[in-house]
Amino acid sequence: MTSTAPIDFTEFLWIWHHVSHQTTPPPQRRMARWLEARWRRGDRRLLLMAFRGSGKSSLIGLFCAWRLAVAPDTRILVVAADQALAVKMVAQVRRILERHPLCAGLRPPQPEAWAMDRFTVAREASLRDPSMLAQGVGGNITGARADLLICDDIEVAGNCDTPTKREALRACLAETEFVLVPGGSSIMIGTPHCAESLYLPPGHPQATLLGYRRLRLPLLDAAGDSVWPERFDAATIEALRQRVGPLAFRRQMLLELVEDAAVRLDPALLLRYREEPLYREANGRGELRLFERRLVSGGGYWDPAFGKPGLGDASVLACLYADAEGNLYLHRLAYLTHDPDTELDPASQQCREVARIAGALMLPAVRVESNGLGRFLPATLRREMAMAQVPCAVIEHTSTRNKTERILGALDPALAGRRLHVHDSAFRTSFPAEMAAWRPHVPGQRDDALDALAGAIAAEPVRLPSLPPAARGLVWRGV
Repeated sequence: MTSTAPIDFTEFLWIWHHVSHQTTPPPQRRMARWLEARWRRGDRRLLLMAFRGSGKSSLIGLFCAWRLAVAPDTRILVVAADQALAVKMVAQVRRILERHPLCAGLRPPQPEAWAMDRFTVAREASLRDPSMLAQGVGGNITGARADLLICDDIEVAGNCDTPTKREALRACLAETEFVLVPGGSSIMIGTPHCAESLYLPPGHPQATLLGYRRLRLPLLDAAGDSVWPERFDAATIEALRQRVGPLAFRRQMLLELVEDAAVRLDPALLLRYREEPLYREANGRGELRLFERRLVSGGGYWDPAFGKPGLGDASVLACLYADAEGNLYLHRLAYLTHDPDTELDPASQQCREVARIAGALMLPAVRVESNGLGRFLPATLRREMAMAQVPCAVIEHTSTRNKTERILGALDPALAGRRLHVHDSAFRTSFPAEMAAWRPHVPGQRDDALDALAGAIAAEPVRLPSLPPAARGLVWRGV
C-alpha cells in the first residue's frame, strides 16, 4: 500500500485540531515542531520531558496516527506504567484514525481487528503483530516485534520510590530493546518522580537513556514566566504549588531531579495558636468553633509503641481538626508513656489515656496504626472508650506506604500552603526539634510525631475553599 498521507506532522496536527474545533497551544506546537524536525533528521531515540498537563501524551497519540497514515505497515507498541494507561493511548489513536480526513480507508473490514487495546489497519504486509498494541510495563512482551516503541509515563510514583523498584523498572526498559526491529524507533515521554529518575542526564553515572535526543519543556521559562499562560496563569501555578508541595512541583512541573534531602520540613512554616475549641449549640445542632472558624471534621491518629519510657520508639497520638476552608489544626500531640511499676498492663494504660484525650477533645474517631505491635490495640481501645463513655469510633489502619513518602506527601503540601496550624502545647514537646532535624531516608532518626501527624493529615478529606456566590444582578421576579 502506498503512503495515504504525504504530509508533515505539523499539518496533520493542525487539520485534526481544526476538525475537532480546537486550537494548538504553544507547548504542543513546540513539541510537534521538535518531533518532526528530529524525525526528518533520522533521530530514532527521542526523550520528551514536559510538565504535567502539557498534553504530551495526546500529542504522541497524534504522532502515532500520523505514522500509520504515512506508513500503514508500521507496528507500534505502547508501554505505560499500567495496562489501562497504555490502552488509553491506543484507544485515542483509534478514534483519530476514524475521524481524521487523511486517514480514510485505514479502518479494516474485520471488527475483531479494531479492538480497544490493539488494532490492525488496512495494510499490504502480512505481519503477525497488530498495527498498535498496548502493554503495561512489566507485562509479557516476549515475541512481540515493533517498528516504533512508545514509552508513555512508565515512571510513576508507585514504581520508583525504592532502589529495588527503580532497578526493576530499568530491567523492564532494557527488555523493550529486544522488541524493536533493527532500525526501529523509540520515543519516551514522561516527567521525573524521583531524584534517581530514568530520565537522568547522560553525564550522570546512573544514566540509562544514553544516545537519546532530548526536549525538556518545564512549565516556567528562564524568566520565570508560564509557557502556557492561558491555562497556567500565576494564580493557578501558585495554587498548584501549594496543593502538591514544592518537591512534587519542582519535579513534575519544573522537571528538576531534586533530591529528597533538598526539602526540609521547616518549623517556621507552622502557624502557632493558643485558643481552645468552643462547643455550642445553635438551632438544635451542635458545632465546634476555633477562633470563630467552624470545625467540620477531625480525629486522632495513634502510632503506638510499648518500649520503656524514654527508650526506643515513642508512642504518639496526634489530634487534628479541619475547617471548611482546608485549614488543619494540630491541637494536641501526646507522647504516651506507661508506668512499669503498676499492675495495669502498658497497653491498657495507654489506651485509657487515649480515651481520656479523645473525650476531652470530642474527637469523632481515632485511627490506630495496626502494623506490628498495634494489631491487638483496637479491641482494647474500644473497651476503654466504652468504660469512659466516650462516643469515639476506633478505626484500624495499616500503613503500606514508605514512611518517608508518607511524611513528605502529607506535610510538604500543608506547609507550603501555610495551612497547618499547631497549638502552643505542641511546641513544648520535642516535636519542633524533631521536625527541624528530620531528613528523608536517614535511618535511626526521631520521626514518630511526624509519622503520627502525617497519618492524621492523610485521613482528612481534601476540601476546596468555598467561594462566594456569583452575582445575579437585580432580581425582581418572584420565586
